[in-house]
Amino acid sequence: MDNSRRTLLAGGLGAGAALAAGRSRALTTADLFPVVETAQGRLRGLSSGGVHSFKGVRYGAETFGKQRFRPPAPPPKWGGVRDALNYGQTPPQGPDSRRRDYAGLITFDIEPGGMGEDCLVLNVWTPTLERSAKRPVVFSIHGGGYVFGSGNTAIYDGESLARFGDCVVVTINHRLGVFGYLNLADQDPAFATSGTAGMQDIVAALRWVRENIEVFGGDPDRVLALGQSGGGAKTSMLMAMPSAKGLFHRAGVQSGSRLSTPGREEAQKMTRALLEALGVGGAGAVKQLQALPFQILLAAQLTLTGLPGGTNPNPHLYLGPSLDAELPAGPFDPAGPEVSRDVPLIIGTCLDDGAFGPTNYDLDEAGLQAFLARMVGPAEAKSVLAMYRDEDPAAMPFTLQGRIAADSGLRLLAAQQAQRKAAQGGAPVWTYLWSAGSPAFGGRYGAVHAVDLGPSFHNPQTPVNGGTAVMVHLSDQIAAAWVALAANGDPNNRAIPHWPAFDARTRSTLVFDTRTHVEADPRRAFLDYWAKNAATSR
Repeated sequence: MDNSRRTLLAGGLGAGAALAAGRSRALTTADLFPVVETAQGRLRGLSSGGVHSFKGVRYGAETFGKQRFRPPAPPPKWGGVRDALNYGQTPPQGPDSRRRDYAGLITFDIEPGGMGEDCLVLNVWTPTLERSAKRPVVFSIHGGGYVFGSGNTAIYDGESLARFGDCVVVTINHRLGVFGYLNLADQDPAFATSGTAGMQDIVAALRWVRENIEVFGGDPDRVLALGQSGGGAKTSMLMAMPSAKGLFHRAGVQSGSRLSTPGREEAQKMTRALLEALGVGGAGAVKQLQALPFQILLAAQLTLTGLPGGTNPNPHLYLGPSLDAELPAGPFDPAGPEVSRDVPLIIGTCLDDGAFGPTNYDLDEAGLQAFLARMVGPAEAKSVLAMYRDEDPAAMPFTLQGRIAADSGLRLLAAQQAQRKAAQGGAPVWTYLWSAGSPAFGGRYGAVHAVDLGPSFHNPQTPVNGGTAVMVHLSDQIAAAWVALAANGDPNNRAIPHWPAFDARTRSTLVFDTRTHVEADPRRAFLDYWAKNAATSR
């Protein structure tokens, strides 16, 4: 899409259009505060630069008290016009630890809207309110693992992407932590699916999109479910949920591939630990949990799992979606899920994805070798380090540590997910590697986790990206690819080189860098090594 065309499409119907066109007239209330009619009632939004936003929109009913741990209920209807000018509540969660500088680069926990359990809300940005417009829809599932984050965060602001891509952008909040994933099947059969309540919230939000997105100018038959990190893990799970079939039509997983998920027995370890920590038990355990203030439940959860970005004191305790009637099988274990066989998929990772967790910024070469020795043993560590040094002699030890962690973890899972999706013979899968490093802190983080997230929303000015010329250019490229996937089921567009679909033979990968290009399996030697020596199943 050329710039002149993009400007025309971005004009919209509101105050921004008049100003962009150079017309001087008095703004009406309708220009600035457009009103739409949803299935639940009328909403008043806000226009900015030709894009209309509607924030804090309910897609589900309240989830506290007797509704805690239950499947989401439909949102209530209302009379009159309800303001959708401000973000809704973010789900209960712990703050990201500022012991690491990385937390300030992504600010996943700095969220407007306040915190509380009335969090089944979403936000919409659209360049037009014409029902007949049928623009593609980018439906974003936020990161933060299964325990923190929000669609309210600035990095997910959809205004720029809606304008740039002439598309509708939706971000959501949903239940997290014990509120969204505490498996209570052993305590009360009426709560047999409480371990996927957070995932059921996402399906409920997609149902809301199916029912309402046309009044925001969107096409309910062209919805891209896109998630980064924990959002990618949730997208992976979504692809295996029968209740989600037909509600989204393309998918994107950014540094969050998941192949399997625990069953009821493993999930119950966390449940038993929480009940013991709270002194709750017996036949009425669930009712007792429902009666507690959310702050007490959250404090107990964080005591067991630690704060986001900190040390987990009980890594054997799992808190996330577990297998049940809503999620009957692991999404890509042992093969791609049949329920999403016909959904085109993009899977991406960042070169130094693993650099987001550690804080040993002064790591030296000896320390890096000791890190490797803990993974593969002292005898093997020297040769493995030499393999990485041969590829990048100038990389800082801290950065290389993150690259090794990525290859042996997230990237290995992504490669396996791509292989299993391609083996289905259904809709195609494309893979990418983001290699452009963050300029923050002298570049020590490299191409760190989430460095591709702001550009995906056409927000290259986020702290981790810095608004450099390289990031602005790459933002145009990756945002155009996501919009093309949403619109056409294929990411190819004029902003990028031809991007071949992934197959087992060539493993073609688009590398986003100072010169974006296609490579055949750019990290194959490293992934082959880790597949043999440190394979993981999640």
